[in-house]
Amino acid sequence: MSNTRYFPVPDALMGERVDAALVRLLGMSRSKCAELVDNGDVLIDGMRISKSHRLNSTDIIEVTLPAPDSTPPPVVGMNILYDDEDIVVVDKPVGTAAHTGPGWSGPTVLGNLEAAGYRITTYGPPERQGIVHRLDVGTSGAMMVAKSDVAYSVMKRAFKERSVTKIYHALVAGHLDPSVGTIDAPIGRHPSREWRMAVIDGGKPAITHYDTLEWLPGASLLEIHLETGRTHQIRVHMAAIGHPCVGDVFYGADPTQAQRLMLERQWLHAVELTFQHPRTGLPVTVRSPYPADLKAALDIMRHS
Repeated sequence: MSNTRYFPVPDALMGERVDAALVRLLGMSRSKCAELVDNGDVLIDGMRISKSHRLNSTDIIEVTLPAPDSTPPPVVGMNILYDDEDIVVVDKPVGTAAHTGPGWSGPTVLGNLEAAGYRITTYGPPERQGIVHRLDVGTSGAMMVAKSDVAYSVMKRAFKERSVTKIYHALVAGHLDPSVGTIDAPIGRHPSREWRMAVIDGGKPAITHYDTLEWLPGASLLEIHLETGRTHQIRVHMAAIGHPCVGDVFYGADPTQAQRLMLERQWLHAVELTFQHPRTGLPVTVRSPYPADLKAALDIMRHS
């Protein structure tokens, strides 16, 4: 069953294009909002409009959203690392998205939790309810979802204010000099290559701190602390300084090495989240072990 919602035009959105306004009203991507308009799922005062329509104060926006899939795809191997009445921290597998979105029909963290009977808060934009932070589809590790309304509000703010400590481990090509350091370089969309991020002038500020844990033949195991959370931040920063994540052929890693290590993705894992509990205020640390493919690749490197 589809879901029809009605919105009067807020003062802050008067004069805005309808597709841009829907991004703020619905919390969806602009491309998804434009698709809704093009499909005739958005009406103004009962009439179809174009996505360039400018909103007036008297407009009533009628949006018909597609019915959610009642049988979300299962997630194989997603363990629960921490669970209480307010939050759940999952061990997100590679190949699993945080939530549904345009162009993604594969397994999701939210879909798996829902299928298992977890009650997730309804706070948050449609498609992303309960999501307080995300990991890329190609990155595994610890990821938090809010179960209660108070947890969503508190933890969303905590991630935004960077009071949550996020620790990653990455196996990168070569040996970094210095072995401990900070990469402070803005990240934005690559000017000519779609779907790729890059260090560019005018990008969003991005700061990555790293510490070498172990030197291996032709590679280094790093512990990484993110001060910001840009798309593909670790992958882009490591590639920018000439040390791409092992297996990350998308950002310049050696494909021959990836094949030798039997890696089908970048060697990158979210190993730890440390935060103040949203209800008690007590410190909590949750750790995620290396998954089998990353552990196997590391073992091969250690015995090279």
